[in-house]
This record gives sequence, structure tokens and C-alpha cells, in this order.
Amino acid sequence: MIRKLRRRFILSAMTAVVLVLFILVGAINVLNYRKIVTDADQVLNILADNGGVFPDAAPHTPDPEAADKKSDGGAPEDTPDPAAGGSPGGFSFFSFLSAASEPSAETPYESRYFTVTLDSDGSVTSANVERIAAIDEDTAQDYAEEVWNGGQQSGFLSCYRYRMAQQDDGSSIIIFLDCRRSLDNTKSFLLSSILVSVIGIAAVLVLVILLSARIVGPVEESYRKQKRFITDAGHDLKTPLTIIDADVSVAEMDTGTNEWLDDIKVQTKRMTDLTNDLIYLSRMDEGENKMVMIDFPLSDVIAETVQSFRSRAQLEDKTFDYQIEPMITYCGDEKYITRLVTILLDNALKYSDDRGTIRVGLKKRGSKGFELTVYNTAENIDKEVLRHMFDRFYRADSSRNSSRGGYGIGLSIASAIVSEHRGKITASSADGRSMLITVQM
Repeated sequence: MIRKLRRRFILSAMTAVVLVLFILVGAINVLNYRKIVTDADQVLNILADNGGVFPDAAPHTPDPEAADKKSDGGAPEDTPDPAAGGSPGGFSFFSFLSAASEPSAETPYESRYFTVTLDSDGSVTSANVERIAAIDEDTAQDYAEEVWNGGQQSGFLSCYRYRMAQQDDGSSIIIFLDCRRSLDNTKSFLLSSILVSVIGIAAVLVLVILLSARIVGPVEESYRKQKRFITDAGHDLKTPLTIIDADVSVAEMDTGTNEWLDDIKVQTKRMTDLTNDLIYLSRMDEGENKMVMIDFPLSDVIAETVQSFRSRAQLEDKTFDYQIEPMITYCGDEKYITRLVTILLDNALKYSDDRGTIRVGLKKRGSKGFELTVYNTAENIDKEVLRHMFDRFYRADSSRNSSRGGYGIGLSIASAIVSEHRGKITASSADGRSMLITVQM
């Protein structure tokens, strides 16, 4: 149980770390890519507005009217309106994240691009590849025809960001901007961030594994003491219970049997069985119950166990059916498997409704495994009961279970036996009025 608790702690911690890193790395790379696209579109807009060339740089001449307005205390025309979604001073956090860099005076000399002009029918009339060395005119025309046929006004074609614009004479110009360097940097950054994230996750995993032992340590120590107490107390209880049972036998010899002595014997037996079950569970938790794994005839063992419950079902006027596939052998501990079947059948008979039905099934599963099913009808099965069916000391109806001798331990022992055999046990209810316990090993 402590190992499972530690594994769940490690899994939860690592899931949180991976999720946070995934969101952070993904957001950073998406914003980085969006900035590349925005910067490229800004350059393409300038080229499209100027017929595929950069405008000549001209000195900025201040507007006298704007200066007069400013000196008069009026707001300039380009002052953002806070009510319109802007912010005082023209700053917005979200616009800052996606804002493109303003083209500098060096942008015309740093940008590599080519343009292709097409008529209204989509035929290439001219191609300008003077500002790029990696593309010739034939390749430029092929790119332009592909963009024209695609029908998109802007997008990426290979490593080129393009923009199609209409000109005054009715022709179209497609401008291709080389974004190879920016895209390569983006890919490098993406790979680097993934590599750093993986290294970080591995480092956190090592730390969590090391620290989890110290975190779970006090719980493990408390649980170990609890199991040791149950084992010691169980052994201490065995002696007085044995003495009580012996004294009752002596009293019966002197006075004969009566209802009081019979009741003492019944309750002593129940107390002895409970003590033995507690010791059994504690030993299994501590790994002291060593199982002897040998091949044995599983079909014969289960058939023999089933036969011992048929007469009991007949006395209680309940229908008892079974289908056991013959000649199934299994490598496991025969004594524990027998106890597993006994617990499941006893549980089915105890909690089936009046004149109910119990069905047992055994079939081969794979080359070395098997599937055991125990079905019983019931008055009412709640989903909450199914979730806690194999929890230790859990009882859905205390008064009902007490009247039938249950302590909420039997199915816990069954679950422990299945776990020791590296199997799986589940409980389900198809209609809310029946129980199906399935064991797969």
C-alpha cells in the first residue's frame, strides 16, 4: 500500500510538472512563431503598397497643426482611446505579446524577396528576382502559379511568406519574402526548449523519487507499526480464545449443552476467525506469507470447492449454477487460490437475495491464464458499494452484514491474494440488482 501511495505521489507530481512545462514551452513557441508571421506580414504590406519595392527613405517632417494642437493641450489624433480597447499611454499587454517589430532603416537591405506579376487570367507577365539569389525566374513563376491555383491571399510556401495584392491596372502581384533564417531560428529554439524541458523533467523526476521516500517515510513507519500491532495483538488474543473454547467444552461435559454455551461457542469461533483473518492480512502486507507457486489442476480444485457450497445453496432455497472449463492448470499457490474461491462463493451466498441465483464460471484466458466469475442476484447494488467493495473493513449496510457475520475483511483478503498472483479483481453490476466479481490472472 505504501509503495502504491509513493507511486501515486510521484505520478501526480510529474504530471503537474509536465503539464506546466508543456503549456509554457508551447505558449512561448507559439508567440515566437506569431511574431515571425507578424513581422513578415508588415514587410509584405509595405512592399504591396509600393508595387513590390521599398519606398525611398525620406526625412520626417513634423506636422505644424499637430504641434499646435499639442501646445494647446488638445489630444493628438493618434492617441489611443481607452474606451475603444486601448490603454493610457498606448500600452496593452496582449498587444505587446503579438506586436511586430517596427521596420528599421536597414530592413530594405536585410530583406530577401522576389515578386511575380500576373494578369487577370493568372498568366505570368513578369518576375523580379533581383533581390534574392536562391530563386531564378522559372522557379519564381512556378511558385506564383502554385499560389494562384491555391487561391489564398497570403500564407507560407516552403520557407517564403507570400502576399497577393491587386494593382491599379487590374493585374496581380505576388510578393515572396524569404523567412528561412527566422524559421530556422524558430525550429532551433523549439528543439532547444524541448531538450531543456526533457532534461528538466528528468532532473525533477530524480528529485521527486529521492524526496518522496522522505515524505512518505512517516506514513510508512506508522503503517508498519499498525501492522505489527495487529499481528502481535492477534497472537495475544489467540490464547484466551483457545482457553474460552476449552472451558466451554468442559462446562458442556458437566452440565450438558444449552443455548448459552452454544452461543459462547459460536461467538468464540467468530472471534477466532476474525483474529486469524487480521493476522493473515497483516502477514500479507508484511510479505511474510510466502506463496508456493506450483502447477496444479485449477479446474478440479474449483469444482471441488463449488460442490461444497451447492448443499448450502439448496438449504437456503437458492439456485446454484456453474460452468467450469475442464483441464485448466495454473501455476500458483493452491491453498490461497482455494481460499480465494471460498471467499467469493461465501460472499455470493451471504448477500444474494431470497431465492436468488448464484453462477460460477471458469474459462481459460490466453496460454497460461484464466478468468473466474462469480455472479449473484441482490436486492440493490449501489455504485458507491462497487467502488469500495475491496476496501478493508468496508460494509455497505452494517446492520445487514453484522447479522450475516460479515466484518468487511473477506473481499480484502481475496484482493490481496489476487494481487500476490499479479492478477486483477473487479466488481460490477449491470442492472443494479446483481453483482459480478471477475478475477483475471
